[in-house]
Amino acid sequence: MKFIHLSHGSLDWAPELIVRWTDAAARSGRPDPFSCTPAWQLAFHDAFAPSRRLFIQEKGKNVIAFAELALLSGQIILVPVESHWISASPLLGPEADELFAEALPFITRECGGHPPCFLLSGMEKNCELFRRLFLRFSPQFRFLKQPVSLQRSASLQGGMDGYLSRRSGNFRSKMKKARRRAADNGVVFERIVPSGTEEADAVYARMVSVEEKSWKGKGRCGMTEHPSLEFYHAMMRRLAAYRGGRVMFAMHEGKDIGFIFGGMAGSCYRGQQFSYDADWKAFSIGDLLQLNQLLWLCEEGAVRYDMGMSDHPSMAYKTHWAEMELSLHACLLLPVRV
Repeated sequence: MKFIHLSHGSLDWAPELIVRWTDAAARSGRPDPFSCTPAWQLAFHDAFAPSRRLFIQEKGKNVIAFAELALLSGQIILVPVESHWISASPLLGPEADELFAEALPFITRECGGHPPCFLLSGMEKNCELFRRLFLRFSPQFRFLKQPVSLQRSASLQGGMDGYLSRRSGNFRSKMKKARRRAADNGVVFERIVPSGTEEADAVYARMVSVEEKSWKGKGRCGMTEHPSLEFYHAMMRRLAAYRGGRVMFAMHEGKDIGFIFGGMAGSCYRGQQFSYDADWKAFSIGDLLQLNQLLWLCEEGAVRYDMGMSDHPSMAYKTHWAEMELSLHACLLLPVRV
């Protein structure tokens, strides 16, 4: 068994670990598998909290990945590496509980000889892993359930025809009219799977240029602001290393007027951002980007379209696009002081 990787860097020195971590996330069966990938997790680390110590270990098809968080009280909590939205599971693989048990003595030593708290998140309802962890570690930790978060997803079973059959007649009619109107006005769509740092940077620069012309950019509340600007850039670069990104641009007379961006975790797609030039608001460019992205994914054989969190009222629009609501469960493990 290899020692846990402790790093104040981005782990780019460990490409084999990144590959195995990505694969473990894709195979995890978690409600939000993409958020379990290092493309998401380490992009957050790079952009939001690069000074935190990382506790990452892999063995076989299993990975554990935590970041150290010290409270003002001095209490140490090990949380998922991405600890803002907390949609990912830090324990991946069929024997992740065994790997956690093997790593615990080492983690305890590194944390001053006392077991830290652990936040386990991103789990499915009635998770078998939670049950095994409770049976094994309840003498050492108190298990405190945390609030449940929700995300929207759409099945891509049956391809694009199957997807549309699960939408309302009003939705289908609206999209048909929007497509016809956009085509009549010369709007076209370009698909890009970035490969390598140079192409990732060029594609990202195009996205940022569109964002600056959008209502989000003009309102200074979008991905042009720091540290979101660095977060999505780092994610784009990491995805480009294995051609995991999916980017589409809406264009008019050779100029970008909109984009949509997301990434793959196996056969599941996770949307990240979409935006469009505010001057094109009347042409439903955002809707058409979603629709054309879905068509592309269906052609590739993707099985699910994940849209992320849906708890906030501003996310209500996702119900029109995604018929499934998945719950993400979390638990705080507090060490029992003897």
